[in-house]
Amino acid sequence: MKLIMAGKGIELTDGIKTYSEEKLSKLDKYFTENTIANVTFKTEKNDQIIEVTIPIKGNVIRVKNGTDDMYKSIDQAVDLLDRQVRKYRTKIKSNKIHNIMRKEAEGNFSNLNIEEDDSDEIKIVKKKTFITKPMDPIEACMQSELIGHNFFMFLNSETGGICAVYKRGDGTFGLLMPEDE
Repeated sequence: MKLIMAGKGIELTDGIKTYSEEKLSKLDKYFTENTIANVTFKTEKNDQIIEVTIPIKGNVIRVKNGTDDMYKSIDQAVDLLDRQVRKYRTKIKSNKIHNIMRKEAEGNFSNLNIEEDDSDEIKIVKKKTFITKPMDPIEACMQSELIGHNFFMFLNSETGGICAVYKRGDGTFGLLMPEDE
């Protein structure tokens, strides 16, 4: 796995780079040599934050972790990534997912020979229906705040497609929309 490291508002020391490379190399057993991991280091208030994004065919594996110490943040992020990757690989190996997804993922993972772990099986326990009213993204953000949710789906009056807004960690909103819009 190839690492691309960047710092936002923080100078990357050789110690942080070396430590990160050493810890993230633990994940090399899961990925091919051509898989790229984007690693970003930054500080927000008193938190030392690491974000690791690994784009794989058809999906993205992403972890963001922050503590008062960058080395502790790195350790926890690697543990979270390891769990996410094992869980994702288990789902790929399972017959519960579509074969196309399995073929796409095989290009990034070095092998799929791992034990199955059903402890994190995804279950849908509640289903909600709602009426979509055409609105613009700003109105959707206001609706989201009014109902007190972090996520709100709506019919985009500008594009005619189904979109969603979500509240980000910094209090701003993000907009999710299909790629063709």
